[in-house]
Amino acid sequence: MDTYDVVVVGGGPAGLSGGIALARSRRRVLVVDAGEPRNAPAEGAHNLLGREGVSPAELLATGRAELASYGGQVRRGTAIGARRTGEGDFVLTLTEGPEVAARGLLVTSGLVDELPDVTGLADRWGHDVLHCPFCHGWEVRDRRIGVLSIGPMTAHQALLFRELSDDVVVLAHTAPPTGQDRTNLEVSGVRVVDAEVVAVEGEPGGAMAGARLADGDLVELDALVVASRLVASSAVLDDLGLAPVEHPTGMGSSYPSEMAGGTEVPRLRLAGNVTDLMAQVGASAAAGVTAGAALHGDLIQADLAARLAESARAPA
Repeated sequence: MDTYDVVVVGGGPAGLSGGIALARSRRRVLVVDAGEPRNAPAEGAHNLLGREGVSPAELLATGRAELASYGGQVRRGTAIGARRTGEGDFVLTLTEGPEVAARGLLVTSGLVDELPDVTGLADRWGHDVLHCPFCHGWEVRDRRIGVLSIGPMTAHQALLFRELSDDVVVLAHTAPPTGQDRTNLEVSGVRVVDAEVVAVEGEPGGAMAGARLADGDLVELDALVVASRLVASSAVLDDLGLAPVEHPTGMGSSYPSEMAGGTEVPRLRLAGNVTDLMAQVGASAAAGVTAGAALHGDLIQADLAARLAESARAPA
């Protein structure tokens, strides 16, 4: 099988940035990319210095070209299993092609957004169904914005979007705001509609019409905000003995890591949304560089330990 210094699982901003950092240090790097970026539906990536509004597809294509310019490789496929050898190296099973081996492993496989089961909602995800005011809020400023209430973060979301528009309404759906949350919304000028949403309507591929309520009424909207459940899952990490944990806010689950993405498994590091549910594109890329640089250091220390051991065994 092919052997690399480092295999990177995940070809998004974190994985490509980590791969570039390693390749620039003359490491032999393979990035395994499933080709399903989380932000693919979005028109642009924001809060990214120097590349504000760049399309996700263009950003990744540029990153792959930059990786290739330093000798790094990208292979399309999904890593579906992993094991360690007696020497502590990693062997990965891929959906496409033979197994690959690596001395170090960087996992940046991201997460999946689990959406409420409301007719028409998933079809508009990333366009006029949104979740993050920092990622998409500017694009819907001064518009009619609804917030679908499905959990305890509703009031927080609504108040963030209230800074972008005077017309914000909370649709109580399955989690009507109560107590101080409801008071905060009222004094901030955010309306609350105490009804369940059964569908998100609008022209296919066109503008949103609004949210259809269980009683048949339509709340006219230009955008709908929803807190997806953020779920990181990795067969590779599971096989290597790691397990996801719930985020303190209840927003989802991810794999814990330490400084620079370190884990309890030697020469295994994590970066991006697989370990940080809140990281945007810029933060994920920065974490990838940090983890990649640290993994380069891990390999140096492993090589040094081997040389010292060999030196100690050599006859005087």
